[in-house]
Amino acid sequence: MVDSLARSFGDVHAVRDITFTAPAGAVTALIGPNGSGKTTLMLMLASLLRPDAGSIRVAGSDPVASPAAVRAVLGWMPDALGSWDSLTVRSALTTTGRLYRMNRADAAERASVLLDLVGLNDLASQPTRVLSRGQKQKLSLARSLIHDPQVLLLDEPASGLDPLARADLQVLVRRLAAEGKTILVSSHVLAELDEMADTAVYVDAGVTASAERIAESKTSQRLWRIRATDAAALDRALTKIGISIETRVTDRGETSVPVSGEADAAALLAKLVKAGVAVSSFAPAVGDLEHTFLDLNRPTERPDASTGTSTKGGVR
Repeated sequence: MVDSLARSFGDVHAVRDITFTAPAGAVTALIGPNGSGKTTLMLMLASLLRPDAGSIRVAGSDPVASPAAVRAVLGWMPDALGSWDSLTVRSALTTTGRLYRMNRADAAERASVLLDLVGLNDLASQPTRVLSRGQKQKLSLARSLIHDPQVLLLDEPASGLDPLARADLQVLVRRLAAEGKTILVSSHVLAELDEMADTAVYVDAGVTASAERIAESKTSQRLWRIRATDAAALDRALTKIGISIETRVTDRGETSVPVSGEADAAALLAKLVKAGVAVSSFAPAVGDLEHTFLDLNRPTERPDASTGTSTKGGVR
């Protein structure tokens, strides 16, 4: 749980007012543009940075008052983590386990389980310096899981992974959530977060977007892609329905049209089917998380309280 959190670095207000709760047994996506305060927030959650104001509870413990208690239940996977070049992959894991006060036997057993889990068995005896970027990410994930934490903080966990490894990561994260863990994932690849997240927290300029603003974004216009076996029939039907040619975008055999919300999308599909159009594909052009992110950060005119004039900026 995070309540009214703030942190500044001199005149730079990295986090101004962030409030949210990440539930146990779920994956919560942390979404925001570069410079929005996501990394600063994660450092505070991991007990590595003291907030200026507000409060944090990680599995009931305060990272400021009880950092050891938080670290005992929290697995932290930063975007980039040093890998002790002189150690083997297995030794890096067992050493991490020892740092969490595990005895040698338990650390070794847990390391073997995780090497298999993240697909590094074949490299277990190799020094970590030979690992690729993606393989180091797998090792970093394994290190965050070594002590079987209750809470996981994952910062860009898919960075450097190939498509198969990314798919495996999604399955693993969902499995960990099903086991009851609290998982907070930050990533700029929103399509991947759409596949694994149950809920999302949106931040911009160090502030969390309100529930009301997020709800509004779900009903704002978005493009839906339509593919039909007969493109000409689709065009005729869209014109008859009242969707003008000027509002459509046709690319690579698909036609995108603006739709306001899922209810309108369902109604449009029903009209197309009733008109006899053989629709083979009908889906949003972007996922829910990306649509909400884009809508929240789209420049809009808003009144300036001091002058009464309008200024342009992202919607909060």
